[in-house]
Amino acid sequence: MEVNEGTSAPRQPPAPVDRDRLARLLGGPDLAWLVDRVRRRMARDEPLTGPVTLSAPTAGQRTAAERLLGRAPGAGHALSIRLDAVDAVLRRSGISPDGLAAAVAALTGPVARLADVRAREKRAWRDAYAPLDELIHTHRPELADWAERLRGDGLARRLTRTPQSAKSLLGETAEALRRLPAEPAVSLPAFAAGTFGDAHALDDGTPLATLVLSGARALTGFPDGSGAEWRREAWASAGLLKDALSSTVLTLGLRGTPALDWAADAGEPVVLTLRQLSRTPPRAAPRTAYVCENPAVLATAADTLGTACPPLVCLQGQPSAAALTLLRHVHTHGTALLYHGDFDWGGLRIASALLRRVPWHPWRYTAADYRSAVAAAPLASPLTGTSTTAAWDPDLPAALTELGVRIEEETVLDDLLADLGQ
Repeated sequence: MEVNEGTSAPRQPPAPVDRDRLARLLGGPDLAWLVDRVRRRMARDEPLTGPVTLSAPTAGQRTAAERLLGRAPGAGHALSIRLDAVDAVLRRSGISPDGLAAAVAALTGPVARLADVRAREKRAWRDAYAPLDELIHTHRPELADWAERLRGDGLARRLTRTPQSAKSLLGETAEALRRLPAEPAVSLPAFAAGTFGDAHALDDGTPLATLVLSGARALTGFPDGSGAEWRREAWASAGLLKDALSSTVLTLGLRGTPALDWAADAGEPVVLTLRQLSRTPPRAAPRTAYVCENPAVLATAADTLGTACPPLVCLQGQPSAAALTLLRHVHTHGTALLYHGDFDWGGLRIASALLRRVPWHPWRYTAADYRSAVAAAPLASPLTGTSTTAAWDPDLPAALTELGVRIEEETVLDDLLADLGQ
């Protein structure tokens, strides 16, 4: 006999259940609904008291209830049975001396408390993220915020449904992110084959591709977006190439390959593909390179300055994978980058996206430059869109808000050309 700690009262073992009589009395199909209701109450730690009701019962279900209680359960369309009465019958008859809860457990097996089930599930989901915790601790501390967002938004849960499958998926995700960004760049299928043994593991739409691309963007700071072209550029920002020919960057006056040297000697612009930059990047890096947003700046520089134009790179909007690859390469080899863009909210976002990936200094791109440009262009277009920040000059957004006009690069083209011609 067991004794409870701290008391002198012995704890009695469970009384035996007469399983044969119990099966005949409560175990038939006509009372399965009653047993199920009792199990649900037990799982929720609710008392086994009061009535339970079955609407539109069959004749068999009414007969079974009458046999259980020893009397008709009452008239009416619904069938109502008091659990207290069932408990009393089971105890009084000796079928289940410990009452209804013990009888149901004997009939159908132990009842798991929902609180315990939820606690186990919560622990399992916490454990599912262990691969990311290990990745952040040992290799990628910069992904801590991303991992926290992933926990909060439930993406891994939606993609997998169970903690076990989530842990497997997150383990593969961590393995991929441990190897990124890829240096040098490699094709996406080749990376998938080398990492997972399956060239299609990172195909669009797979749960693994969704998570790895999300983490890769967190590593590189690639902005939000959608569509096939955006995904291609996002992968390429981490050194994984889906299409090495579609991503390009426009340059003028850059040297370091036979083709670039020829174009620089001729004063002609050059379009470089991501494939070219990944395979044969420029061997030479200039001391300074100018970077602009709009092709009109580079085209006019080629027309007016020709071979005298210093190295100039044009983003043509959001920085492409090719542009980022080129600018990272020359920056790594000592080139100082000077950037100018449109004075509007979109221009500031493009500049910020570039700054998150490659360090640069403003080239006539400060609050003072904006105020001067507005003063010289009284017919400028009104500023529209949602405001943003400018890490290189915190006063610039306030100046845009105050003056309320947008200044495109073409508006200050003479000043930019004067800088390039020095």
